[in-house]
Amino acid sequence: MRLPRILNHCHPIPGFIYQRAIFVDDERTVLVPIRPRKRSAAICSGCHQPAPGYDQSRTPRRFEFIPFWGYLVFLVYCMRRVNCPQCGVLVEEVPWGVGKHSSTKVHMHFLGHWARKLSWQETAEEFRTSWDKVHDAVAYLVTWGLKHRVLGAIRAIGVDEIQYAKGHKYLTLVYQIDLGCTRLLWIGKERTVKTFREFFAMIGPEVSAKIEFVCSDMWKPYLGVIRKKCFQALNILDRFHIVAKINKALDDVRSAEARRMQREGYAPVLKHSRWCLLKRPENLTVKTKAETERSGALQPPERSRLSAQRRLPATLELRVHRVGRQVPRRMVSPGDALADRTAEESCQNFTRPPPAHPQLLSRAEGVFQRGNRGPHCCPKHGQK
Repeated sequence: MRLPRILNHCHPIPGFIYQRAIFVDDERTVLVPIRPRKRSAAICSGCHQPAPGYDQSRTPRRFEFIPFWGYLVFLVYCMRRVNCPQCGVLVEEVPWGVGKHSSTKVHMHFLGHWARKLSWQETAEEFRTSWDKVHDAVAYLVTWGLKHRVLGAIRAIGVDEIQYAKGHKYLTLVYQIDLGCTRLLWIGKERTVKTFREFFAMIGPEVSAKIEFVCSDMWKPYLGVIRKKCFQALNILDRFHIVAKINKALDDVRSAEARRMQREGYAPVLKHSRWCLLKRPENLTVKTKAETERSGALQPPERSRLSAQRRLPATLELRVHRVGRQVPRRMVSPGDALADRTAEESCQNFTRPPPAHPQLLSRAEGVFQRGNRGPHCCPKHGQK
């Protein structure tokens, strides 16, 4: 089976004929000449319509094809010029190439596919091409994808920044994270309010109004734009930043309590105990465990304030089956919520029953509810 027959089977070109392939041993390349069919009209590259011919170049032009068996493959063709009534004299448009690109469309798809798995430089080295050709292939695919993209309905998006150079050089990335559809929607330079607003200008107010969930970190420019453009959506914050904020607040409380205990003459049991409170129990070292045992004589007020961090991982690992308006705005543990309340604040009128909320935790993990607490949370009625 000859190579032209294989090419006609896997990559047919309407209006053109593959000729006998030529093997160049010195360059380790295979040249496949192409000629137009008889009485086939050339296509104008300006208006994309058939036009009468003008002349044909004598110098053949090479278009790089997909390599095989370690050999480079080139399609060789002498370009024609057309005399278009609307556009004038222009070079014809060939179905296997784009403009002045020296690669065929299938070759750019091939490089773009491997550029997703390897770096651009590694892709160029593996397939004996240049970095510029890999860049052009990726740019062609991105342009084609944006031109033919259909946004449709977007229910959930995620926004974050990525550093692309030394110094504070960031890109803003917005992803669609719907169930069954995860894709990159937009990339903007810098992480400012103006940059993020360009994304909502691109999708339009109709699509923005249908967004139900937005996942983001606690970067203030992002939060401000989300509040204005997606006020109807539920903003889900990044767990890492929430834990960092809580750990910082917990360490501030520990430092303040350590200074207060020192002033009041207590033993400095909270000194050098930072990681005893911030680390998970399973990650404690031998030294940290010794510090934890040494600080076991904490007074009840300090113990109640600092014990909330132990239940923090269980709070953040909730498996919410129904997410939306039903999720409570603020969830607290009954024991920690009532630790610092006075008797006057705790004794409320419980004649009206509290509103029912969906159970988000199993009984083994504890009961969490909103700030308006029911009678089962009151010290007078007992706490379970």
